Amino acid sequence: MSVLRACAVVLLACLMLDSPPIVAADNDQLVLIETESFDEAGGWVVDQQFMDQMGSPYLLAHGLGEPVADAVTEVTLPAAGSYRVWVRTRDWVAPWNAPGAPGRFEILLDNQPVDTVFGTEGAAWHWQGVGRVQLNDTVEVRLHDLAGFDGRCDAILLSADLDFVPPDDGDALRQLRSRLLGWDQEPVDAGTYDLVVVGGGFAGSCAAIAAARLDLSVALIQDRPVLGGNGSSEVRVWPEGESRVEPYPEVGRVVDELSPSASIKLHPDPKGPLAFDDRHKTQLAMAESNLDLFLQHRVNAAEHDNNHIVSVTAQHTRSGQRKRFTARWFLDSTGDGVLGALVGADYEYAAQGHMGTTNLWSIGETTANEHQIRCLCDDDDPLSINFVASKAAQPFPRCPWAVDMSQIAFPGRDGKTAFGAPGINQLGNWFWESGFNKDIIKDGEWIRDLNLRAMFGAWDTLKNIDGKYPNHRLKWAAFIGGKRESRRLMGDVVLTANDFRNKTVFDDAAFPCSWHIDIHSPHPEYFESDSGDAYFSTFTRGKEFRYQGPYWAPYRCLYSRNIDNLFMAGRDISVSQTGLGPVRVMRTGGVMGEIVAMATSICKAHDCTPRDVYQSHLHELKQRMTQGIPAHD
Repeated sequence: MSVLRACAVVLLACLMLDSPPIVAADNDQLVLIETESFDEAGGWVVDQQFMDQMGSPYLLAHGLGEPVADAVTEVTLPAAGSYRVWVRTRDWVAPWNAPGAPGRFEILLDNQPVDTVFGTEGAAWHWQGVGRVQLNDTVEVRLHDLAGFDGRCDAILLSADLDFVPPDDGDALRQLRSRLLGWDQEPVDAGTYDLVVVGGGFAGSCAAIAAARLDLSVALIQDRPVLGGNGSSEVRVWPEGESRVEPYPEVGRVVDELSPSASIKLHPDPKGPLAFDDRHKTQLAMAESNLDLFLQHRVNAAEHDNNHIVSVTAQHTRSGQRKRFTARWFLDSTGDGVLGALVGADYEYAAQGHMGTTNLWSIGETTANEHQIRCLCDDDDPLSINFVASKAAQPFPRCPWAVDMSQIAFPGRDGKTAFGAPGINQLGNWFWESGFNKDIIKDGEWIRDLNLRAMFGAWDTLKNIDGKYPNHRLKWAAFIGGKRESRRLMGDVVLTANDFRNKTVFDDAAFPCSWHIDIHSPHPEYFESDSGDAYFSTFTRGKEFRYQGPYWAPYRCLYSRNIDNLFMAGRDISVSQTGLGPVRVMRTGGVMGEIVAMATSICKAHDCTPRDVYQSHLHELKQRMTQGIPAHD
């Protein structure tokens, strides 16, 4: 197959894009341009992962060492005249005092570069200012990448008031942005539903599809252009976990539809985008008439009263348009417990000593990488190309700002192995992991960037010091982090590792777990256990981390103990830190989603809460588990 299916889903997401407000003016003095809403992103990608911390998404030049194509938009100004230019950016390697400023880029106004190179200063996000420029009343704005090493631009501000200095952060910046972009206005009413699902990974996607088939009205809100989360082509983690096993062999039908068992591992290119088949997941969701799909929307506000959620508000990650969703019941399947945290749900969170985040990557003997291959939203055939095997050397620039790997026997160098087969298999695998002693939420960008620095340092060493893989290039790398651990929302039962070891029997056993008690920590061969800069991991092994499975875990882990209409599914369910190990894999999360759908249908039938399903209608839940979710009509 020559068509890259993942690109077709991006085409679909572009067709669904709300008309983006490119520019906002204030009394003819301030003109704010949000980069994520540019007319054409070019080779830049929209990164929304940290918008809750910094106020909005931004554009990232993720070129793997080759400058990406310009992002371009056209702006109409209140009037021609003299403006001061401010660009919100940062030097992303400055937190490590690393030399070189790899994220360099230029701003071109009507094809004339502003007399400053951006992304060269400041460890924190800030406004980098430029002197006065003379502009016409209509101007073309371009982001011009200079390096291909993850330069980033949040926004551009043009000020007719030459003395104005924009606020760098905090409430003042949020108020400025909200006022200029209209985010302080009432959000658009997106409708009322039986169930609103927040988070479109395996757990949320399975829950939404299953609930729609049970005649519930469902909104599925996902902040990326594709479904699947860690199991999408953006992150590329193999979905693990058993489904359709005794005593409820019909539980897991939707999971098997979303990702047939072992299909990814058996794919000819298991690290490639086709193996993860984003298009298939989206088509499954869109085939359900009771399901409304909202891609590229991030829930960042919620209304709640007396421990009851009334509505959530989601912001489009490109246009900035805000929508309000009202529902009887809500599901937090975000992985980070985002909705639960917004509404005051009880949760536990290990600030340190937790599992880390991986940004997988791969190399290939090819003349192009995936990030050089872009699709256009107005193209009937967005992409029709195979990778061409390289028969010539593919040079890679030196990276003095990356992690210095020259003296490290890292996995994949000189036959060194961590786990699995030696060679290319060791490069960019799951154990390239960081963030163990950082705040997963607040320090998310730092964690992702350390993973990138480790990757670039290893590849620089292999290519330029060891002289290995002369015809290979970095073919792909995830800029979206694959997280393992974050907030865990507390339910009426908090499942622990000892429950698995001791085979604790629960009368509300509802979803099967088969993955071992898999907890990651810094790899002792390379790092101390409390290292803040660790980027290799190991995992728990031995008899004490195994159990006889599948083990059926209780339904009471899947709803909040203090928010009366909040369900959970995925890795943010009610477990202890060690209890997270067996439940955090994707197919297991997908089965949780099916159970939540069944429970929600019971809630609707009896006008009751998730807790009431256990206390008064458990027999009915078990009946539905025996029947399973019906196939698509």
